[in-house]
Amino acid sequence: MPTDYLLPGGGTSINSLPKVSLHDHLDGGLRPQTIIELADAIGIDVPETDSTALATWFADQADSGSLVEYLKTFDVTTAVMQTTEGLERVAREFVQDLAADGVIYGEIRWAPEQHLARGLTLDQAVEAVQAGIEAGIDDVASGTGNGIRIGQLVTAMRHANRGLEIAELAVRHRDRGVAGFDIAGAELGFPARNHLSAFDYLAKEFLPVTVHAGEADGIDSIRGALFDGRALRLGHGVRLAEDISIEREDDDNTYVTLGPVAQWVRDREIALELSPSSNLQTGAIAAWGDELVDHPFDLLYQLDFRVTVNTDNRLMSRTTISRELALLADAFSYDLDDFEVFQLNAASAAFLPLEDRDELIEQISAGFDAA
Repeated sequence: MPTDYLLPGGGTSINSLPKVSLHDHLDGGLRPQTIIELADAIGIDVPETDSTALATWFADQADSGSLVEYLKTFDVTTAVMQTTEGLERVAREFVQDLAADGVIYGEIRWAPEQHLARGLTLDQAVEAVQAGIEAGIDDVASGTGNGIRIGQLVTAMRHANRGLEIAELAVRHRDRGVAGFDIAGAELGFPARNHLSAFDYLAKEFLPVTVHAGEADGIDSIRGALFDGRALRLGHGVRLAEDISIEREDDDNTYVTLGPVAQWVRDREIALELSPSSNLQTGAIAAWGDELVDHPFDLLYQLDFRVTVNTDNRLMSRTTISRELALLADAFSYDLDDFEVFQLNAASAAFLPLEDRDELIEQISAGFDAA
């Protein structure tokens, strides 16, 4: 059972609040016991054969202060996600775990090109994940009577050269579970422009795009995501704060100047997929400090950027959206009204038709009104 987090002072269960998950990696959300069982079935070794010890290993390895080192933990998870059975099980459990945390809409991002080592084609991999997602949705409906909606974000690895191929894959499956496109992986040195042909194609096909940017690289990377990638959301985007100059502060106010990139992102209401715990682990906020209270989240929120709260990788960060919200409440004294803003921001930025976003917003508002 997931830990039940309570809103400080009010006693409200954060877990029971309706939530939207926009930035959650499939290969970063496996159950440790599932990794052990899948590894045993295909005859590969894992660092620990006890689920508790394996969970600790992932958290310790990920807490490196480096995105490059953090990403090495995925060698273990992707190794057990190379078969139809493995992908289906992981996706099914992923949906179950989201629902257990109160998520009513989630977008699951993953890179099919990393799951072909045992003979699957790109299309077979996407179909396996979709089968798992649909089974998970059915499990949630039959087990709790509640609904959850899930979309795939098909991702290309930014250091590889398969961007256009993966973009075409995403478009092929847009009516069979795929909601949008992403690029992920090592950010520094691999700009969005390297995948310009993919982004041109996606723009012509009107498939929405989010781009990892502003995590391991700065403003130029964000500029590339917006200009070359036509990104409607920024994956993390935390280093957008580098384009905000604090001129002076007094007891009541902070006076700032926004640079052109920050101004554009705020004025266009481009959502920031912020992942507080992950940003600490990868060193994304090192310029401001090494504790959650140092995170630019609150600065961005107070300046009316469209901030959203995400987990990035629940296994590596040993987290859930409920836990991330609890941590933010402790760091910045947020209350139920703030939590509702974060969820409404995410719902507004979801890669859904307008009518479905409006319905999602109504669900969130009703859930918070009842809290």
